[in-house]
Amino acid sequence: MAAAGKTRVVVVGGGVAGSLLAKTIQGDADVVLLDPKEYLEIPWAELRSMVEPSFAERSLIYHKDYLTDATIVTSSAVNITEDAVLTADGQSLPYDYLVIATGHALASPGSRAERIKEFQRDNGKIESSESVLIIGGGPTGVELAGEIVVDYPEKKVTLIHRGPRLLEFIGDKASKKSLDWLTSKKVDVLLQQSVDLGSLSDNDKVYKTSGGETITADCHFVCIGKPLSSSWLHDTILKDSLDNKGRVMVEKDLRVKGYNNVFAIGDITDTPEIKQGYLAQKHALLVAKNLKLLIKGSPNTKLATYSTGYPLALVSLGRNEGVAQLPFLTISGCLPGKIKSRDLFISKTRKQMGLNG
Repeated sequence: MAAAGKTRVVVVGGGVAGSLLAKTIQGDADVVLLDPKEYLEIPWAELRSMVEPSFAERSLIYHKDYLTDATIVTSSAVNITEDAVLTADGQSLPYDYLVIATGHALASPGSRAERIKEFQRDNGKIESSESVLIIGGGPTGVELAGEIVVDYPEKKVTLIHRGPRLLEFIGDKASKKSLDWLTSKKVDVLLQQSVDLGSLSDNDKVYKTSGGETITADCHFVCIGKPLSSSWLHDTILKDSLDNKGRVMVEKDLRVKGYNNVFAIGDITDTPEIKQGYLAQKHALLVAKNLKLLIKGSPNTKLATYSTGYPLALVSLGRNEGVAQLPFLTISGCLPGKIKSRDLFISKTRKQMGLNG
């Protein structure tokens, strides 16, 4: 536990942002990572793991494998005071600096072995079905459809999306290229329609859409956006630091507004940008740099500041193709596929965490 005289940093949340931050500063402070899971999940590998469960062996990383000089507490935060984080299992974790990195609310199991079993169950569902319904046409729904039609071209895939176009978080051109690719693979795409999620069960084979259409499918996957994991902050000292969407309001140096010793990183912040994993990692590295400066006694004026860039996006379409939105250019096909789709940046991310690719 705490080394005498060492600055105490508590990181709440072990996703791609919190884990990278904890790993980066573990030699400079007494670091505690608080996470309900015993592992880091590289989220952009999730959909490949549904068609190839063994892929998860590399994308689910035990926290203990990269945090060799930190304390890992497997629990959730339930409250924050001026000097400690209180956990669901009754611990009080004192801090000099606090980092909030809880991202979106995910219902992942705490055990890595259980998470691999989930992927195996999802894969079994796909394997045993002749037809699959995907609900939601954001990046998760589009990428899952791509994984299924490439690995199982004989299966009938239907994708339903309530919005006027797929991938509404990026530009029209990328949406159109993704739609054209899916339809070329015989995916039925229904836009501006929805299915009542409250009435779904795993036994359903017939689905009624809001537009009055009937879809028959052997199984379904719900791929809609998850809420932010910030509701727990409403009862903490940070309750006035949330905006009306539940995001944590931050300054340019990613400190929480109104606090000198509390930072927030990743999807939970109100930084005006597309919420993507590689940007959450940029937040983590910037705050790691700032914490090292503060630990050394540098004044606040020396802290690095975060600036948003052009909204880049890479969407995988199966194993070999993809769509890339770049500055002044949107491309699709094998080139974006080479950049992302083959390995999904797993080797790069593992190396960043100090592990073998």
